[in-house]
Amino acid sequence: MHIIARRAAVGFGSPVLSSLCTSRLTGSRRLFTMAELSPEQVVFNKPKVELHVHLDGAIRVQTILDVAKRRGIRLQADTAEAMTRNIILEEPATLTSFLGKFAEYMHVVAGDREAIKRIAYEFVEDKAKEGVIYVEVRYSPHFLANAKVDPIPWDQEEGDLTPDEVVHLVNEGLGEGERAFNIKARSILCCMRHMPSWSMDIVELCKKYRHEGVVAIDLAGDESLNCEANPEHRSAYEEAVRSGVHRTVHAGEVGPASAVKEAVEVLKAERVGHGYRTLEDQALYKKLLDQNMHFEVCPISSKLTGACDPDFSKHPVVTFRKDKANYSLNTDDPLIFNSNLHLDYNMAYKYMGFTEEEFKRLNIRSAESCFLPEKEKKELLHKLYEAYGMIQRTAF
Repeated sequence: MHIIARRAAVGFGSPVLSSLCTSRLTGSRRLFTMAELSPEQVVFNKPKVELHVHLDGAIRVQTILDVAKRRGIRLQADTAEAMTRNIILEEPATLTSFLGKFAEYMHVVAGDREAIKRIAYEFVEDKAKEGVIYVEVRYSPHFLANAKVDPIPWDQEEGDLTPDEVVHLVNEGLGEGERAFNIKARSILCCMRHMPSWSMDIVELCKKYRHEGVVAIDLAGDESLNCEANPEHRSAYEEAVRSGVHRTVHAGEVGPASAVKEAVEVLKAERVGHGYRTLEDQALYKKLLDQNMHFEVCPISSKLTGACDPDFSKHPVVTFRKDKANYSLNTDDPLIFNSNLHLDYNMAYKYMGFTEEEFKRLNIRSAESCFLPEKEKKELLHKLYEAYGMIQRTAF
């Protein structure tokens, strides 16, 4: 199936974003100003690596509208501007309220083969425009299926699209995007904290598609409701370890430092999604620093989900930077935050003391911590060193 490349309908110049930028809140809960969001302020216009972004949180608004029209699905809004207002978080909230935003649109794309392949393809195009040369995008295949999944998500009627075929479609879309836009894209399959019965399916899909673009397993969901990993999650991760499947875990975003400890010591995570609360346990933090553990940091996300202090100058990544920790900068769910990767870099530059040298360092650390096979990882690192004008032996 040929997929037509389409431009995103909502971006830096959109009426929605302009309205959002000019509104203000009192104190430290204020929103971003237009100056902060200016597209001219690209502070790091060099190749980048992104390791923590959700496919279902990075869909184009226009694509949602197009698919809804084709499928005859009625939405509360029929324009990109109005739909964006329904989806985005306009001020710091809770992780639970953030996750509720997916219900605004996931029923539109779930269960539809053409839509799933399209969003994967368009995702790669959007990342290429942000200067990303390697990305690992994650998603739950069960949330996009309508067959062989219990319960069927988003109040869909039972159909014939299984989680297995979802993975195949996403792989096809990412592959076509890679060839069209000359970047490399791989995927991570998510277990969900509140759906432990899906987890063994996820690890089996990781094993089945490990040579077709799937590079790791993840555990995502609302830590505030399901902090400790269910035994079924643990069994899935034990199988991942036995099978050589790479592992990352959302932990320490809103959950306690103990969730990070469990992720690393019990689930054997090789990377930690977010991990901000690690700083509440200094002994654990020092241990992870010594282990060169990678933290997948998402600045704008952490502000709007209430995971961190809304004052960016107090963000945990400031400590990570000072301690020369191993971390990446990522968008998480740019659709819901009405953002892109340039904006996360802008915030790090304007409020967290980041320099071009630190941006280079964190991207090299990101490449070193990615889940590519060693040969491809070395090729990626070479591209970064070459683009940054650095000698590969450079020490940080």
